[in-house]
Amino acid sequence: MKLYLTPHACSLAVDIVARELGIPLALEWVDVRAKKLRDGSDYYKVNPKGQVPTLEMDDGEFLTEGPVIVQFLADGVAGNDLLAAPGSMARYRVLEWMNFVGTELHKGFTPLFRPTTPREYRDIARQNLENRFRWLDGVLAGKPFLTGATFTVADAYCYTILMWSKLHDIDLTLWPNLKAYVERIADRPSVKAAEKAERAAKTGT
Repeated sequence: MKLYLTPHACSLAVDIVARELGIPLALEWVDVRAKKLRDGSDYYKVNPKGQVPTLEMDDGEFLTEGPVIVQFLADGVAGNDLLAAPGSMARYRVLEWMNFVGTELHKGFTPLFRPTTPREYRDIARQNLENRFRWLDGVLAGKPFLTGATFTVADAYCYTILMWSKLHDIDLTLWPNLKAYVERIADRPSVKAAEKAERAAKTGT
């Protein structure tokens, strides 16, 4: 299968999950601003939304939306700990976190990435994010991951979005539990490998 991705995007979470599961993916880098692939072809022909990630499956079908892609990958590997079995409360707890990350953190950062966002609203967006970080810091007190002792697809997604704090000079040291959580995940081999691939993308190697 092939993963279409770009540096500093939520596609990193998909790459992390695939590596955790031992699923090899061919990586296809996308210029999201220009909507072009490295060979100059039109990315809209791959994903009409023009966003990453996109997963191209073995049968040529495309799947979009990172939270859905990681569920698809996890469900394809029996007995993994990244996503509990369908119908279990443990699974719904992970999906509950996925929804929180997507709506409260991922979309919360969106105004900070847009150069046209007015200064006043940028300040509001930062304050909203800091309120979420403060709450997360309390939730993470005494447990290594979002749902407890086990790393899940929700942690891969949450880590990816929290890393955007570096791009916007938000200092996570204000929230020690949250900072320790990020450092804990950053030390995982899957994360190190995925971030190494991102660094290679920046230089085109």
